[in-house]
Amino acid sequence: MTTIYSWNVNGLRAVIRKGDFQKFIAKHKPDILCLQETKAEQGQAEIDLPDYEEYWNSASTKGYSGTAIFSRVKPIKVTTDFSAAIRKKYALVDSEGRDSNAEGRVITAEFAKFYVVSVYTPNAKDDLSRLPLREKAWDPAFLAHCKALEKKKPVIFCGDLNVAHTELDLANPKPNVGNKGFTDEERAGFQAFLDAGFVDSFRLFTQGNGHYSWWSVRSNCRARNIGWRIDYVLVSKALAKQVKAATIHTDVMGSDHCPVSITLK
Repeated sequence: MTTIYSWNVNGLRAVIRKGDFQKFIAKHKPDILCLQETKAEQGQAEIDLPDYEEYWNSASTKGYSGTAIFSRVKPIKVTTDFSAAIRKKYALVDSEGRDSNAEGRVITAEFAKFYVVSVYTPNAKDDLSRLPLREKAWDPAFLAHCKALEKKKPVIFCGDLNVAHTELDLANPKPNVGNKGFTDEERAGFQAFLDAGFVDSFRLFTQGNGHYSWWSVRSNCRARNIGWRIDYVLVSKALAKQVKAATIHTDVMGSDHCPVSITLK
């Protein structure tokens, strides 16, 4: 069995300072750990993980965004960001001149039987100023990235996708229709992954609402479970039957997100 975890830590150094990251590693012992919003460069987070190989993709802006993959098994190859061909095809610079491909949002590790991708999808912003980037460039570019990998071997991609797919994926869908994370455009972007053959692993095992991975820090939302499911593990259809469990670990504290995971046979 192989366990693959994904966690938006909202600042790895802060989670380490609080001791929550160490507790998580000691208890869950993930084989592969995908991180998002690390807000750090390799070497800045003071933690000793002798059992893991560490691979980082940090944003060009310090203390912002960032992804990483920690693995007990050394990958065959690790790449960061999108290929030159994808960068050429999609306009990944937003209306304010910010290059989403320079924000440390994608890191890909090749293993013997599959690829693992850690992704931190750009937030559309309260004023939806980054929604055109999401709809026209980022979401189709990331799908193209995963489909290109899939030509060689199956893909597992996980991370903070910054979208609730359906009304079952957030506690208060009606008042949030059209808000960031629940626009028609973002939801269609997620649906495109499913239409392309990727499988939302959590929904293989669990239906209904009440299952969330992110809660606003305001109004005691986490204790009241007024949340959103915006962190996912999606797998190529070829891997779906090998997924033996898919879990949201709401007991793990330290971030406004909690980890999500799959167990592969």
